[in-house]
Order: sequence, then C-alpha cells, then structure tokens
Amino acid sequence: MLSKWVPFVFLLLIFSCAEKAKEEVSSIDPVNWSNRTATISEQDSLLKGASYLSVYSEIYSETEHRTHNLTSTISMRNTNLADTIYIHKAEYFDTKGNPIRTYFDEPIYIKPMETVEIVIDEKDRSGGTGANFLFQWSIKPSSHEPYFEGVMISTSGQQGLSFTTEGRRVE
Repeated sequence: MLSKWVPFVFLLLIFSCAEKAKEEVSSIDPVNWSNRTATISEQDSLLKGASYLSVYSEIYSETEHRTHNLTSTISMRNTNLADTIYIHKAEYFDTKGNPIRTYFDEPIYIKPMETVEIVIDEKDRSGGTGANFLFQWSIKPSSHEPYFEGVMISTSGQQGLSFTTEGRRVE
C-alpha cells in the first residue's frame, strides 16, 4: 500500500520545492542604448531642460479594486528638421514616486525627425496607476525642445482601450 504513494509523494515534493521562474519582461531593455551614446562637449553650449510624462501600467475599472493592465509606448521625439537632440536620462517612477529604473545614464542622441521608444510590457505592473517618467535633455539654442508622448493600450477579446499623454517641461 505504501509503495503506491511513494511516486505521488515524490512528485509532490519536487513540485512544491521547485522555484517559480521569474516572469521576464522586455520593458527593462527594449533598445540597445549603448549604440546611441553621445559625447557632448561643454563647448557645445547646449540648453538643458527636464520634462515630465505621466504613464499608466494599469487603470481602474468599475471600482478602485479592479484594474486593467496596459502596454505603454513611451516616445521620445525630435521634431527638428536639421538638429540632433540629446536625452541625458530617462527615469521611470511608480505611483508613490519611488524610482523603478533608469533606462540610460549616459546621454543618447536622437537624430532630426527621429523617434526612439521605450515599451512597458502589459504584464509589468510596477508603475501602477500613477507611474511617470522624468527626462533630462539638452538642445542647441535654436532647436525645438524634444516631444515626449505616452500611448497606453489594452485589448481583451473584442474590447479595446487606448489613450495618450503628453510630456510637460518642468525645468
């Protein structure tokens, strides 16, 4: 009788001790930032600024106890026809203002009329309902400021939800 239970107990022990594999999210490094690293000289006399962008990992639905996860596309856009712009830092914060991650610490360049994106996976809920980005940037005095935009989307069956947010200069 005991011999019938040995395989069952053995399998139970194996599965109860197995560590759950951590869910991979591509939100952490969707772009090879090192290929975009820019060297900026103090003699370039660039104007510096900072912009804030609200984004959402999830939003409330029906009540404050039910949420929908969202995929967020964070666009960093250069609206200049001739001038390159520089983004020094892209920091991601959660609803409570706690830093989640910094995407790069060295300045990157964005060519004229180019868009560079960060994608926050739908399963990455670390930002919560009030996540945000802070971008540090610099431009030539005659250039347009960078344009930052968030596009949030979720689909389930035949239902779809999407909306956008725009960055605001804070410095």
